Amino acid sequence: MDAEPLVQPFPMPTSDLIRSAYWDLYLSEEGTDNQKKWLGEADRLPRPWDIATCTHPDLRRDVWEWYEAVVTWFNHEYVWDPNAGMIPSCWPLHPHLVHEIGVLADQRRIIAQATNSNSLEEWHRYSLPSFLERLHARVRQHCDDRHNAWPARARYSRHTSEVGARASWTERGDEVRLALSAGTAGQVELRVVDRASDRHIDPRTGEVL
Repeated sequence: MDAEPLVQPFPMPTSDLIRSAYWDLYLSEEGTDNQKKWLGEADRLPRPWDIATCTHPDLRRDVWEWYEAVVTWFNHEYVWDPNAGMIPSCWPLHPHLVHEIGVLADQRRIIAQATNSNSLEEWHRYSLPSFLERLHARVRQHCDDRHNAWPARARYSRHTSEVGARASWTERGDEVRLALSAGTAGQVELRVVDRASDRHIDPRTGEVL
């Protein structure tokens, strides 16, 4: 049995659907007028580096599999100290990592087709260190042993509830103002002002203050 190579090649996307998506993006810029017309609006085309744009189930599955191959390759080729930048196995549960990995994979795909080493040097010098720095800052050691629940979930839920409150007041035609609370530095206070009476309204109770 052949031994595993010490250095593994970058896993280029082999899916016909991913290749087709990239080809369509190329034609949207470099194709003929008829090709561009046939493709339709370019901003509606799926972009494999941004999986949220890949709405077709089969394409989305292939992109997930490609990302997984890239993560496996990255952890083998670029991680010596696991505390210094290994992408955790639970990365699909981290939206911020999914976005980062998509861009990292796409840039490395482009580099694999280059005819000189300049772009790879820039990837090593800028893209890779920046990615590792953000990875460490966001994940730290939360998922070293197992995936932990999203620490910011409670704060995000509070934010979305406040967004809903702001939206309901906006639909009424009231003016929504955000101001810094005098009591706590950096704490945002929601203030709703009725345009007719120019009075403040408690967004939680509707009471005119």
